[in-house]
Amino acid sequence: MRKIDLNAWFQDLVGQFQGLNPKEPGQWPMAPKLAASFGVMLLVVIVGYFVLLADEQAALEAEQNREPQLRQDYRAKLAQAVNLPELRRQKSQVEEYVTQLEKQLPGKAEIDSLLSDISSAGVGRGLQFELFRPGQVLVKDYYAELPIALRVSGRYHDIGAFAADVSNLSRIVTLHNLVVQAPTGRDASTALSMEATARTYRYLDSTEVAEQRKAAAAAKAGGKK
Repeated sequence: MRKIDLNAWFQDLVGQFQGLNPKEPGQWPMAPKLAASFGVMLLVVIVGYFVLLADEQAALEAEQNREPQLRQDYRAKLAQAVNLPELRRQKSQVEEYVTQLEKQLPGKAEIDSLLSDISSAGVGRGLQFELFRPGQVLVKDYYAELPIALRVSGRYHDIGAFAADVSNLSRIVTLHNLVVQAPTGRDASTALSMEATARTYRYLDSTEVAEQRKAAAAAKAGGKK
């Protein structure tokens, strides 16, 4: 069996890399040619990775980072799908409740009648109206609010009964900023006085709703500029 002299082989290999002319690579020995070819291929692979695959790698990592959130969204939607009949029942109940509330809101044409009902409630309790002044209508997203400045005088129990009557009207009316004052000085025998702001609410008609949506869209568009 022929023995291989590793020392001589290694020296021969090293000798092939000595005295190489970089301007004439075609005349290099086999070992330098193979090493140069391997180096060029490695360089091409590295450059190709950074040029072609770096963006794809970044996109892959971004999608991998989204995976936990997608799993969470999936579980939430799965729970909603399982509870869909119950959610539909709850939605139906909310819609019925909203409809009932809307029925308690007067329309624009019913405001005058409601103001008359408030006044009649005070007169029916024997109260004296010293001030009854509707204010400026405040238009909200889906309803309008009408404040009414009130000042009445009368007996304590009659004032309390009037407040209860207002709260029991068929339409929604709320009392705010109530101030009850007792007579002072020479007028100590006279009736109590109460100042308050009554607020009633009405639903917006279709024209007003369209105007509100148009104004909201214009405000949103202006905010983006």
